[in-house]
Amino acid sequence: MRSVTYSMNVSLDGYIVGPDGGLDWTPPDEEVFRSWIDEIREVGVHLLGRRLYETMLYWETADQDPSLDDSRLEFAALWKPLPKVVFSTTLSAVRGNARLASGGLAEEIERLRAEPGEGDIAIGGATLAAEVAALGLIDEYRVRVYPVLVGGGIPFFPQHERRVDLELVETRTFGSGVVHLRYRVTRQV
Repeated sequence: MRSVTYSMNVSLDGYIVGPDGGLDWTPPDEEVFRSWIDEIREVGVHLLGRRLYETMLYWETADQDPSLDDSRLEFAALWKPLPKVVFSTTLSAVRGNARLASGGLAEEIERLRAEPGEGDIAIGGATLAAEVAALGLIDEYRVRVYPVLVGGGIPFFPQHERRVDLELVETRTFGSGVVHLRYRVTRQV
């Protein structure tokens, strides 16, 4: 069965964007960016909320930018054909290899898990991830912790009053001081 993963950059105090909505503390160096490329290779379908979908639209035409280096071109080549499902109540159409979700979140994930295919079901965006977490459907949390305190903003972890036990399955420290943590949700059987 395909795993559902949630992966984002996060400040040490737990936010994916600062209080002003800024991401100026997250530009990845080459080593961190390569890790994103490696991770996206494992994804079979990406679920996105509207805000992240609109941010990631850049990658649909990034390959036309002559100033991009080889690793950014490689990421664009992986991202563009990747199937995407967008959850939005305000968009009426999406571009690229994307479709608007036709069902509820749990139904979409159940359908995608049942479909034949390889790769993880990746969740993108804190709001969407919070909904998936509340449903108990996240199998892995992948966090790239940046050595900065931003003091507020949108939190990586949903603020639900429920306990989730995790098993550490991977750590990696990058030369820039960014630390990648990968946790698997432990489920009681």
